[in-house]
Amino acid sequence: MIALESLSRISVDDYLAFEQTSKIRHELVDGYLYAMTGASDRHEEIAANLLAILHGHLKGSGCRVYGSNLKIRVGDDFLYPDLFVRCAADRGDPFFKTDPTLVIEVLSPSTQSYDRGDKRLAYQSLVTLQEYVLIAQDSPSVEIHRRATDGWEHETYQGPGESLSFQSVALDIDLSEIYT
Repeated sequence: MIALESLSRISVDDYLAFEQTSKIRHELVDGYLYAMTGASDRHEEIAANLLAILHGHLKGSGCRVYGSNLKIRVGDDFLYPDLFVRCAADRGDPFFKTDPTLVIEVLSPSTQSYDRGDKRLAYQSLVTLQEYVLIAQDSPSVEIHRRATDGWEHETYQGPGESLSFQSVALDIDLSEIYT
C-alpha cells in the first residue's frame, strides 16, 4: 500500500464522505489514506469461488458473506478484506461493518506481509472474529488463525487433496474447491 502523500491525516467522518464519492477504494489506517490496487485474475478466481461456496452454505443461517467492496471498521481504521462473514440480526451501517465472524484474505505479493502482520492483529482485536484466513494464490495453501480460549491457534492446510474446516461457519471444504 502506498499512502497518498498529498493528503494529511483525515478524520473518520471526512474519510467516510470521501470514500462514498471516490472512484477508487482506500483503506484508512491511523488517519492516513491508502489506495487499494487491483488484483490478479487468479486472486479474483479464488475469491469468487469462496464467495459462491460461502453464499450457498450460509443461506438461511442468519449469516451473510460480503466481498471486497465492503469495509470493516476496527476502531478508527477502515479495512477492505477480500471476503468476510457476519452473523448478526441487525444490518448495521450500510457502508461498513464492525463485527465479522470470519475474515478471508487472498494473499498478493505486494500485501502479504501486511495481511500477515498489522492487518491480522487489527482484525484479531475484534471480539466477534473467530477465524482469520490467509489463502495463497500461487499454490494450494491455506492458513487459518482461529480464536482459542487462551489466544489464537494457527493451522496450515496444503495440497490439492487436503480438506479444511471453517469452524466459525461450520463449513468443511476441500482445497480443490477453492482453487478450481
